[in-house]
Amino acid sequence: MTDNKKDGVPSAGTSSTRDALDEMKKTSSGLYAMIGVKGKASDNFPGVTRCSGKDRDTYFRIYHPWSFYPTSKGDLDEALRRLKAELPKHGWEIVEYGPDTSRNKNISLTADNDKKKVSVNVVQMKKNDRPKLSFHLVSGCYKVPDGEKVDRY
Repeated sequence: MTDNKKDGVPSAGTSSTRDALDEMKKTSSGLYAMIGVKGKASDNFPGVTRCSGKDRDTYFRIYHPWSFYPTSKGDLDEALRRLKAELPKHGWEIVEYGPDTSRNKNISLTADNDKKKVSVNVVQMKKNDRPKLSFHLVSGCYKVPDGEKVDRY
C-alpha cells in the first residue's frame, strides 16, 4: 500500500471498529467472488489489533484470515489463476507472486488495494490434506472518531 508512514503502515482514515470490521468482511467477500470456482470458505471472522507505536485506545488495524477449499482438488490452480487475473481489474496491485520458501514451495500472491488501504496475502497449499487457498488480509491503521475508543473483540 502506498501512503506509507515511517513504520510502513498507511493511514486508513477514521472509522469505528464495527464499520471497519464490516468493510473488511465486504472486501473478503469480493475476493471470494473473484475466485470463480465452486468451493467453500472457512467461517473465520475479522479481528481488531493495535497499530504498532500508536495509542491503543485510539488507533487500530483489522485483520481477516480465512481459507477457500475448492470442491475439486483440480480447481485449486484455476482458483488462483482467476484470482490473479481479477485482482487488477478491481483495484488491486499484485506486488509479489511466486513460490514461497517452504519445503512445499507453495505459490504465494500478495496484493495491495490503495483505495481500500488493505493488503492480502494468498498462499496456495496444494499438498495439505485438504488443498486450499489461505487468505490473510490486513488493513492500514484506522483512527476512531473523536470521543470514541477502540472496541476489542
